[in-house]
Amino acid sequence: MKKIFLFICTMVISGTSAFGYQKLSSNELGSGDAKNQNIVVKCTTPTGQVSNQTCSLRRYVKCTPDGKCNGWENWRDLRNTTDTYTTWQSAADACCRKMGLR
Repeated sequence: MKKIFLFICTMVISGTSAFGYQKLSSNELGSGDAKNQNIVVKCTTPTGQVSNQTCSLRRYVKCTPDGKCNGWENWRDLRNTTDTYTTWQSAADACCRKMGLR
């Protein structure tokens, strides 16, 4: 019972946009060395209103020079591909903050 309660609490907290953005879409495309994951999030204003500004995030499959692919590269904001992030949530947070949003 305690585990069920903790799971429900976690889902409620994660579903309330505590980070200040909303996930609009998520998909995985391609295969082999062309495999990638894409997420689009909608940012919110400092007052908590949903903004029309979005952030597109992507990560590619990690491949070695000899063509063996395993795991994933870090996430990148498609508007600023120089910075990398270990989670899509941290990438979304940074992207929204760069636009003065959250």
